Amino acid sequence: MIVEVIINSNVKDLNRIFDYNVPIELEEKIKIGRRVIVPFGRMKQSQEGYIIGIKEKSDYMIKDVNDILIENSIDEERIELARLMARKYFCNISDCIKLMLPPGTTSKNMINRMKEKSSRFVYLLKSEDEIKDDIENKIIKSEKQKRILNFLIDNDEVSTVELEIFTDTTSVTIKTLEQKGYIEIVEKQVERNPFLDKNIQHTENLKLTNEQEKAFNTINENIKENKYGEFLIYGITGSGKTEIYLQLIGETIKKDKTSIVLVPEISLTPQMVDRFIARFGQGKIAILHSKLSIGERYDQWKKIEKDDNIKIVIGARSAIFAPVKNLGLIIIDEEHDSSYKADSTPRYHAKEIARYLGKKNNCPVVLGSATPDISTYFNALKGDIKLLTLTKRANNSNLPKVEIIDLKDELAQGNRSMLSRKLYSEIENNLTNKKQTILFLNRRGYSTFVMCRNCGYTVKCNKCNVSMTYHIESNRLKCHYCGYERKNVTVCPECNSKNIRYFGTGTEKLEIEIKKLFPNSSTIRMDVDTVTKKNSHEMILDKFKNDGIDILIGTQMVVKGHHFPNVTLVGVIAADSSLFIDDYRSSEKTFQLLTQVAGRAGREGQEGKVIIQTYNPDNFAIECSKMQNYIMFYNEEIKYREMLKFPPFCDIIKIDVSDYSKNQVAKLSMQIYDKLVNQNEDNRMSIYKPMPAPIDKIKDRYRWRILIRCRFTNTIIDRVNNSITGIKSNSARVSIDVNPNSMK
Repeated sequence: MIVEVIINSNVKDLNRIFDYNVPIELEEKIKIGRRVIVPFGRMKQSQEGYIIGIKEKSDYMIKDVNDILIENSIDEERIELARLMARKYFCNISDCIKLMLPPGTTSKNMINRMKEKSSRFVYLLKSEDEIKDDIENKIIKSEKQKRILNFLIDNDEVSTVELEIFTDTTSVTIKTLEQKGYIEIVEKQVERNPFLDKNIQHTENLKLTNEQEKAFNTINENIKENKYGEFLIYGITGSGKTEIYLQLIGETIKKDKTSIVLVPEISLTPQMVDRFIARFGQGKIAILHSKLSIGERYDQWKKIEKDDNIKIVIGARSAIFAPVKNLGLIIIDEEHDSSYKADSTPRYHAKEIARYLGKKNNCPVVLGSATPDISTYFNALKGDIKLLTLTKRANNSNLPKVEIIDLKDELAQGNRSMLSRKLYSEIENNLTNKKQTILFLNRRGYSTFVMCRNCGYTVKCNKCNVSMTYHIESNRLKCHYCGYERKNVTVCPECNSKNIRYFGTGTEKLEIEIKKLFPNSSTIRMDVDTVTKKNSHEMILDKFKNDGIDILIGTQMVVKGHHFPNVTLVGVIAADSSLFIDDYRSSEKTFQLLTQVAGRAGREGQEGKVIIQTYNPDNFAIECSKMQNYIMFYNEEIKYREMLKFPPFCDIIKIDVSDYSKNQVAKLSMQIYDKLVNQNEDNRMSIYKPMPAPIDKIKDRYRWRILIRCRFTNTIIDRVNNSITGIKSNSARVSIDVNPNSMK
């Protein structure tokens, strides 16, 4: 028997099938998706691969498979998905297979594969009466041994670690009792449970509004009929989209089917999990996101795989690959969010994978957002997606009042602080009235760049062609692209001047200023720098919600989906930060951010206020966010997209070429460009000449890019693949991204 194997490697030349003979003693283990250990080429060490095909004969002289592994394999359907992804996202099949394996098991080192966590537990072998008789008759004389036995009489199951702690003994004493036949030590698997400290009160289904009920009934028809369909719930912030999700999942569970719920930000996951536990209980839920430990993620994955009671999987983007059985519903909350698109190989979009799985499993895919992606809404109006609209907040509260503050006027009046006079006044009122405030600034750190006022020298990263950000707490400069850090600069290395100044503003600086302006207020900050520890995002949100913290300062982590009943004021410190980025979606991203953050205010029947500070008050995206009018913004933006032939009216392919050599990257880019041009006789592609990327060096690698506009088809896939085939360089990297998140 011959198996077709794909080697577990990201080397492009190895993204092909290799034939291997299966010895008779291993034939019963053959199955597509199984992992294999095989000899490969001249390598001394065996390599790991995956069976992706089975046949009777091969046209080549082939080697034998060393071993076939049953553990942590995937099924035939997942192999098919991996092959489709590899083609569409221009990567190796093995890169895609890794997404479908339990966390921590993708290493080639078989010995160090992730295992279930186990502990050693101690059990009594003799009865209580026998033990007490032996103590009384002084058969057991050791005080330590007596303490252990008495403790075990009172406690049925104890780990060796706990036993040592509670009885103040050692493993030697425990071992002695085992040798005497009083106890046995048993190795048992222990689940690493991320829900361990959660104690949440049960909730029942809420009465749906007319709009909610219409959306629920429409989608539920597909659940009842086991029918695929894609739905967009477009609902203003606070309109009760989550309650619809919960009730749809309830219907899915009645059919003994499983639901996958994706959320964009890790910071959103705890809140979503809490609501689901309150409705369905812990036993039906598994969670998957990167803030769990690798062991916890492994255990959750295995739980999904083995436990038939798991009916809901909640997580970030990669949870779409969870090994669910009997899939009945996929929900993607905040569907517009860019985090659903992977920014590393494979550069897949979770929505595209969801559509594939929905069709395969005959189940609905539900997208939800108050500010849908322009392309999603366009497809909904076309009829490709069923549009369901929620125009009212679920608890009859009103949308917050939004006021735009022109920072040019503030400067003219001599106000150089980070807060406009109006925002300062409203924060003061909120503090007096014991209400909470959120301040949003989408930049972290203290100052965004450091410059010498004498000669103009700007401190840049040694590895990247970007300015370094100053962080005052550590008194260090950090590169937010590669993570490089260095000591703060106090003397200019160019002119030896001490006239060093700090420009730009980040959340760290904002927090310091707020503490100066409102010394009696309590503040908490949420950004990448404050959520590095496990569960820190959940602790920050819980503290703000439950401990009466006055002001939450944060980046976009605080923008989406959170429900804080006592927040009545939101301040946007710098609305312009996303307006002028090198991206055709800059207006869309600005509108979405501002509308989403505004939606955090006034959610429990209280009057909400939003203050947006900007130097561009007449910008259309900012004007629409003031009115919180998505339709108005969409109607204008779609005209602009159509006129300039941007998505959804075309697709954009970005080919990034990077190398340590500046000359080599330019040369390779031109080679790829020439190949593309030669294949473009029918002009299906608009190909732009290679040029340095906007950030032309990251992590010591020089970066060039080629942009293509086209309609993405199988023909285009073949042409792009042909253009990079045969490109040889020891250190060059070529990556291809379809409709990328960033044009950097």
